[in-house]
Amino acid sequence: MGKYIISTDSACDLPKEYLEEHGVAEVSLFYNIDGVMYGGSEGELSPAEFYDLLAQGKTATTSAVSPEDLKNTLRPYLEQGYDVLHLAFSSGLSSTCQNSILAAQYLEEEFPERKVMVIDTKCASLGQGFLVHKCVELKEKGMDMDVLAKWAEDHIQNTIHLFTVDNLDSLYRGGRVSKATAIVAGLANIKPVLRVDEKGCLVGLKNVRGRKKSLVTLCDLMIEYMKGYSITNDTFFISHSDCQEDAQNLAAMIRDRTGIKSSLISTISPTIGAHTGRGCIALFFFGKQR
Repeated sequence: MGKYIISTDSACDLPKEYLEEHGVAEVSLFYNIDGVMYGGSEGELSPAEFYDLLAQGKTATTSAVSPEDLKNTLRPYLEQGYDVLHLAFSSGLSSTCQNSILAAQYLEEEFPERKVMVIDTKCASLGQGFLVHKCVELKEKGMDMDVLAKWAEDHIQNTIHLFTVDNLDSLYRGGRVSKATAIVAGLANIKPVLRVDEKGCLVGLKNVRGRKKSLVTLCDLMIEYMKGYSITNDTFFISHSDCQEDAQNLAAMIRDRTGIKSSLISTISPTIGAHTGRGCIALFFFGKQR
């Protein structure tokens, strides 16, 4: 088996400590808030700083990974004789994946003896991170890169994304949901529950009344999606935008109702949080087809 690395982009929302521990390379998406660009060599805001700015009414915009940034991130590994399996942010939400494919083509021309494979995960946030994590586990067990790439492709549609937000204002401003959907969500105490579909796009699933009910609904839906699925979940991931207590409460509910003890809770990064706004809770696991 040839030596290879797994790489991804910062939309995966995996903690930096995890990426460093498992040798996963990461390329940054960029975001602009209050006229200042952040990301990569431009420096980062802490999640607390970022969400504080949103609370003050600041608006953030985001930029996709550029081919040049990915080439610069991956070139040192190719120079050391590594192949690369790159798991990219959903093509349904960003041009990051297409730019990654362009970068891979350039790099394979520059290093004809090396291979750079790009997977359109059709995932976002810790859903992307969940798929990266599963690939890392299999790589560390000795799986060949070509076999792992096929495994990843085969399990994209089983990587379930469920989430709820306090409101859809940020998703609407970013063009992720329609105006009609945002208006419905703005009605008295309606909390939308959404999912990522088979194309990697955001779609509404149902509307419920109240925050507590929305969290219960996430757990209910998880149990439904897991029924009859051949892979037993040994962990689940939760990401949140400045609502740690709700994330902890959801995790406790899931552990109590499913018996799954292992979990990872992480803060939604600014490049995703710019579109979800504050108050998003997202849940990720393996289940039936999206």
